[in-house]
Amino acid sequence: MSKPLSDHDRKKQISVRGLAGVENVTELKQNFNRHLHFTLVKDRNVATKRDYYFALANTVRDHLIGRWIRTQQHYYEKDPKRVYYISLEFYMGRTLQNTMVNLALENACDEAMYQLGLDMEELEDMEEDAGLGNGGLGRLAACFLDSMASLGLAAYGYGIRYEFGIFNQKIVNGWQVEEADDWLRYGNPWEKARPEYMRPVRFYGRTEHGPDGVKWVDAQVVLALPYDTPVPGYRNNIVNTMRLWSAKAPCEFNLKDFNVGGYIQAVLDRNLAENISRVLYPNDNFFEGKELRLKQEYFVVSATLQDIIRRFKVSKFGSREIARTDFSKLPDKVAIQLNDTHPAMAIPELMRVLVDEEKLSWDKAWDICVRTCAYTNHTVLPEALERWPVDLFAHLLPRHLEIVYEINRRHLERVAAKYPGDNDRLRRMSLIEEGGQKRINMAHLCIVGSHAVNGVAQIHSDILKATVFKDFYEMEPHKFQNKTNGITPRRWLVMCNPGFLSPLCRCFGVFFLCFSVPQENKLKFAVHLEEHYKVKINPNSMFDIQVKRIHEYKRQLLNCLHIITYFNRIKKEPNKQWTPRTVMIGGKAAPGYHTAKMIIRLITAIGDVVNNDPVIGDRLKVIFLENYRVTLAEKAIPAADLSEQISTAGTEASGTGNMKFMLNGALTIGTMDGANVEMAEEAGEDNLFIFGMRVDDVDKLDMKGYHAEEYYNRLPELKQAIDQIAGGFFSPKQPDLFKEIVNMLMHHDRFKVFADYEDYIKCQEKVNALYKNPKEWTKKVIYNIAGCGKFSSDRTIAQYAREIWGMEPTLEKLPAPDDKQ
Repeated sequence: MSKPLSDHDRKKQISVRGLAGVENVTELKQNFNRHLHFTLVKDRNVATKRDYYFALANTVRDHLIGRWIRTQQHYYEKDPKRVYYISLEFYMGRTLQNTMVNLALENACDEAMYQLGLDMEELEDMEEDAGLGNGGLGRLAACFLDSMASLGLAAYGYGIRYEFGIFNQKIVNGWQVEEADDWLRYGNPWEKARPEYMRPVRFYGRTEHGPDGVKWVDAQVVLALPYDTPVPGYRNNIVNTMRLWSAKAPCEFNLKDFNVGGYIQAVLDRNLAENISRVLYPNDNFFEGKELRLKQEYFVVSATLQDIIRRFKVSKFGSREIARTDFSKLPDKVAIQLNDTHPAMAIPELMRVLVDEEKLSWDKAWDICVRTCAYTNHTVLPEALERWPVDLFAHLLPRHLEIVYEINRRHLERVAAKYPGDNDRLRRMSLIEEGGQKRINMAHLCIVGSHAVNGVAQIHSDILKATVFKDFYEMEPHKFQNKTNGITPRRWLVMCNPGFLSPLCRCFGVFFLCFSVPQENKLKFAVHLEEHYKVKINPNSMFDIQVKRIHEYKRQLLNCLHIITYFNRIKKEPNKQWTPRTVMIGGKAAPGYHTAKMIIRLITAIGDVVNNDPVIGDRLKVIFLENYRVTLAEKAIPAADLSEQISTAGTEASGTGNMKFMLNGALTIGTMDGANVEMAEEAGEDNLFIFGMRVDDVDKLDMKGYHAEEYYNRLPELKQAIDQIAGGFFSPKQPDLFKEIVNMLMHHDRFKVFADYEDYIKCQEKVNALYKNPKEWTKKVIYNIAGCGKFSSDRTIAQYAREIWGMEPTLEKLPAPDDKQ
């Protein structure tokens, strides 16, 4: 097995990492030593690896500061339209390497560390992931920030600085166990607290209606303390800001009315207010209607809107006075993008500020609100849609409930005027769902209160118009758009797979590009896996990878059925020439999602049997990738041969992992769902392994009725696999361990796993055959890489800018600052 190039040697040959000039390297070493001494108060005798990481992070951060200040100064002077991307999640991962890439510092830092006797990769590994997201929605927000900065847009990401991000996943005896993600334990060198911009946020209380309008009184106040993180564009000297709010109790919290002896308890109770920013809700595509979650949603929205309005009022050429009071100009200067319905409270909150505080008429305020806000929908799954109980709303946000009712009254008047007598349509389109418990439909609020509504892949946007939002599309078709998701090529190619960009690839041409580099990546990942899982990996096997949140609709169970079928075939004919495979499945299950946790247990159980079967040997291995996160994705994706994108057609809004695999030279086996459809369009359908029902087929099957037993009885290999799971073949000590999974698959499987089984197995046979023919496999890889340009988030953001925000992207650079200033 050829030894991979040392990382230091490999990096030195790659020009995209910037030049390692002597002056540059000398200065970096000096600054590194200065930070070790003055910032960390250590010398080389007692410094730990973590100290060295912090010294390097601070050294790199120094190169951001001048650009950051200059960028914000530039925006203040030029007064461009600004876009505010509000999201409850920003799944940023690590920052150090990405910053070095975007500032062209990577080679110089690498050389400086090498000369100091330190290993760059070991230092990079000391950084904690900023895991402030669950999956696709949060990672999309992070990619968008990178693209907005790289395209020169005056953009701000606004969210919550969760003290605990997405849990760390441990696998113990085959089961998922959650551990708190204490990512701030050692401090975060990339953030800067901004206590001078602290904002009050109100909850509870009641409303008073008087001659001067409405007052919200007797409310409880929580302070929002902002922390700013720099977001550098790609080599254009632009550094934007991600501002995350942290909850602080005000000094007088609970003390006004404490009685003798209540002082200690009053101070301890400050925690209650500060719990708002304590922890990220770990649900993906699932709505949990808890009061704390609604508090989080209003907290980020209220603090952010105060900031937006403050900045709108003062951002006038060279003036610090409150210069702007004409709010009719707000939509010309401010765009607000709502990342799903989580920040939907921005709509009633903006109305409250404009009507109650700034004293605008309702009609004027509403016009401004609609022209300012836009809404991105991320899912069609009914269990994911936010529907808040009215009584919870009334208790927590009494004024906002009144405003929502008024928005709804006027909205239903418009519907009734357009469709007289159609009471059923009024019921369907109301923001308030009547019935047992009255609820507010937040998606309806977002549609009514926005000038643009978009899905995140063409098929998803079409499904929204045809089904979930059909009534709204019929009434206001001009609002509905598509913006197919994308990924930043900085993190997902330049940073995680630099070999693909090496000039050597261009010199040696296609053969080198598609064999040497992926093989290097596979060797490196195989070493990583053998260290972590004590399973011997065959690096010449096909690396077949499915990494994403564990969810029934993503059909990790279909993957399991293929693994079992392949296992059974090898056992039946052990002397045949089978294509060796290493199947890797990774992802977190929401802690309360029992079925998803059972799916993980099944995968680990299958692995225990398959990996220890002497007949199978190294022809099939199954590994569950523990604690899948951004940083693990950056290692796994460049090593993949086959990408599994096998959701039931019509359920995955877009997917973005699919694009990352495509960009890094893996081939896709997938259904015609989400962005897979457009990937097939771009690369040619023959260059993906497409199988299974299309959306129309799923609809027809729904009409006819899906009966799993028919497939079970008709397909002997499917029956064998299910019987093995049900009979304890994979859990001999607990034969009925997986009876619930089998029961679900046989009797109430919403996602129709068996309906696609036969075609999936046949498609996997094609994959095996092609993998034996490296020349033909490589041809398809090349078509995929050539076709993946559309899936850059730069294209996505340019479309948002032009078609929703009314802004023009630019590739112009700002002048470089004097870094010594």
